[in-house]
Amino acid sequence: MLNFELYNPTNLVFGKGQIEKLSTLVPQGAKILLAYGGGSIFKNGIHEQVTNNLKGFEIVEFGGIEPNPHFETLMKAVAIIKEQKIDFILAVGGGSVIDGVKFISAAVNFDGNPMDILQKRLLIKDLSKVIPFGTVLTLPATGSEMNSGAVVTIESTQEKLAFGGSALFPKFSICDPTVIESLPKRQLQNGVVDAYTHVLEQYLTYPHEGYLQDRIAESILQTLIQVGPEVVENPKDYALASNFMWSCTMALNGLIQKGVPSDWATHMIGHELTAMYGIDHARTLAVVGPNLYRVMFETKKEKLAQYGKRIFNLTGTEDEIANEAINKTVAFFHTMGMDTKLSDYTKDFDKTADFIVKRFEERGWLGLGEKQNITLEKVKEIVEMSY
Repeated sequence: MLNFELYNPTNLVFGKGQIEKLSTLVPQGAKILLAYGGGSIFKNGIHEQVTNNLKGFEIVEFGGIEPNPHFETLMKAVAIIKEQKIDFILAVGGGSVIDGVKFISAAVNFDGNPMDILQKRLLIKDLSKVIPFGTVLTLPATGSEMNSGAVVTIESTQEKLAFGGSALFPKFSICDPTVIESLPKRQLQNGVVDAYTHVLEQYLTYPHEGYLQDRIAESILQTLIQVGPEVVENPKDYALASNFMWSCTMALNGLIQKGVPSDWATHMIGHELTAMYGIDHARTLAVVGPNLYRVMFETKKEKLAQYGKRIFNLTGTEDEIANEAINKTVAFFHTMGMDTKLSDYTKDFDKTADFIVKRFEERGWLGLGEKQNITLEKVKEIVEMSY
């Protein structure tokens, strides 16, 4: 097992009715920026619940954070915080709102051009320089409620870039599974596939000695296969909703990543498809992931075979099981309502591979994946196979 440090200071407050604890979780006397997305929190009553439980606090609202939050929008919130001397942020939303708030938190007191946080992938570690924040999760998917990473889109350059650091964990996150009752099917489908792929990024690498990490990862995959299709149809079922929400958090709160190799190339390629075509994040992962496993088959086949045996109970030779495991993954994505070809989303796909390769070359991303062996030639092959 590789050496590791596990640090996760987020107070996760899980279950029905936990929004009522907000006033005890936000620092007394704080002036709060209440940040949210497109306004669904007004329709489903969550905005009212939040503000009712923050009576006595001074609140400034900032709405309109996009799915795949835009740097340009977030900088407006940074200006408001500076101008109004706000000292706490509450993110009420899904991963995009929470990711956006992580950027706002880091950018307010950043010395220099905040765009560097994204383009230079700077690690934000100094707690004295960030604005503290908490979250009320409304859409399970990304795990951002219990980790220190985030992804932000720079609209002007069509880039979608990841950043993070130990100073960017939420102080607390309220996770009430009943909030998913009003979500559209598409968002629930996306959440299941996003979480599932988060696990695969940390699991489908090569055999190692992190036996427990593998077993925990497999249990999250099995739970998502069990509850995923059903929760889309029955989001009011609390057993389904709570297991879905907790699986999404567990998929990316750092636990299964410790002491083991991880990949993340599917995400890096997928982010480009979202930046170029506006395709939902989870749907880009369903397009790219299986083709990455096909192109990188020789270096991943031992782990693919383990996955096939343990998750899908497959039998046969190692190569047969590994190949069929990829097919079973695609079938699960189809069950979850995903299209798995780029051509299902755009007709202008023919130059995509060349564009992404050029982008990666400019950034110096010459070898991706757990072995840094996903070269630019392999990236081109993966994207072209995804057409």
